[in-house]
Amino acid sequence: MSIVFSPKQLQIIRAPYDHTLEVNEGTPRSSKTTAGVFRYADYLATTPDQNHLIAAYNQEQAFRLFMECDGFGLIHIFGELAKIKHDENGDHLEVHTPSGVKKVYYKGGGKADSKKAITGMSLGSVAFCEIDLLHMDFIQECFRRTFAAKMRYHLADLNPPAPNHPVISEVFDVQKTRWVHWTIDDNPIITDERKQDIYETLKKNPYLYQRDWEGKRVIPAGVIYSMFSMKENIAQKLDGKPIEMYFSGDGGQSDATSVACNIVTRHKGKVRQYDYKLNRVAHYYHSGAETGDIKAMSMYAKDIKKFILWCQETFEMRRTEVFIDPACKSLREELHLLGVNTSPANNNNKDIKGSSKGIEVGIERLQSAMSGAYFRLIEQSNSEYDHYNFIKEVGMYTRDKNGQPIDDNNHAMDEARYSNNYFYKRYVL
Repeated sequence: MSIVFSPKQLQIIRAPYDHTLEVNEGTPRSSKTTAGVFRYADYLATTPDQNHLIAAYNQEQAFRLFMECDGFGLIHIFGELAKIKHDENGDHLEVHTPSGVKKVYYKGGGKADSKKAITGMSLGSVAFCEIDLLHMDFIQECFRRTFAAKMRYHLADLNPPAPNHPVISEVFDVQKTRWVHWTIDDNPIITDERKQDIYETLKKNPYLYQRDWEGKRVIPAGVIYSMFSMKENIAQKLDGKPIEMYFSGDGGQSDATSVACNIVTRHKGKVRQYDYKLNRVAHYYHSGAETGDIKAMSMYAKDIKKFILWCQETFEMRRTEVFIDPACKSLREELHLLGVNTSPANNNNKDIKGSSKGIEVGIERLQSAMSGAYFRLIEQSNSEYDHYNFIKEVGMYTRDKNGQPIDDNNHAMDEARYSNNYFYKRYVL
């Protein structure tokens, strides 16, 4: 394969290994991850250390972003010299290099207890994919795992976070860091026509324009669910007595299809006899636009039925309802053919509350649920059904200059609103 690298990519790949941490920060589609993969492959061929780690929010992401990387990942670079294996420390890529055999483990680091998976390991290096989405305890444990390395090295990439994100002050500013800024102009394969299309989309939202076009760290003033807290709204396990399981969904083909499993728990009340919490315990999400795999609605229906049955078996509960956006008639019909009865979700189309109308009523309810910490994500060990896509969307769902919600990064947000509408009317009112 003939690969044409941009000047910045070549600069990164050929740089000396004279920093503890290298950070590639910039816009989506700027080619920073591809450059990082080739940089890391060069490091693996050089280092005398045997064990290494690729870390992302979940294991699936670690494999997709660094091992696969749209055909440019480590498994493709090393070809017949690499093989996926498993040992007592987990799944890894065994690579034969001029400096010896290397084991490159790939694991998830987005949860509060993720560091348990690497405690006791001795590593030569760690590559952090989307480091701003990883749990800080896991990140710090990774640096401790490399203390004894002969050629200690860390590589991270991320889209620009908020200026006050703790990864800046607690990681970037602490380590001896080489920081490189990337924009879409650094990607040698993006055409001028495609750049113009992306520009026309992003310029409508000042926050997304500065973040995803200019690559700046900006305070997301227009983020709708800015009150969502990675500390207060995420729990490791269910608390209280589970009393109901139901599903909420929003469908699309090029747009994402998003379905969540929700469990309501009952708790001793402070004012009334009982209080209730809405626990989002698992999430099915697939985007045809992002993956390039456009599925028929019949295929989505099969995936969703599999997801529903998995949730029922895992949490040992039977569902009471499956709510689907009423606009997704074809998805509902396909689910009915598979024996999954559905009901139209309350999409706030007819809601009025004071001066708020329609979708704004549902948004205000979900904002209140997050602020009151009775909306919670329950950490999920199954990476196929974890909360990665919800967490990405909740930080990107914004308003335009006129205060209207932008129809982007909203698929999980919409179905979360549907689930909370049902919860609100049944357990809060």
